[in-house]
Amino acid sequence: MSAQTPAERKLSASLAAHESWANTKNRAARTANARAAVERKFLDAADGDPVRAEHLRKAHFARLALKSAASRRKARDLTNAARVAEAELEELGGGDAA
Repeated sequence: MSAQTPAERKLSASLAAHESWANTKNRAARTANARAAVERKFLDAADGDPVRAEHLRKAHFARLALKSAASRRKARDLTNAARVAEAELEELGGGDAA
């Protein structure tokens, strides 16, 4: 078999993951251990207090949401800056002829 490019490896892995999940009859059972481990992590961090563990879990996911929003805002700003730069380049007669 020939060496795969990074893009081909990514597609191959994606294909395998989709086939694996398609052949999984009980998805909840397949992920039960992982979900229990995450809940245990928060409970351990809260010294066994389920109320504190729930707040830690909510804080964790709120932190992820905040990072995601910042990332989307940065991507939007960079895309807008690229559009402005391309428009300026086009006005100056530069850019791709294609």
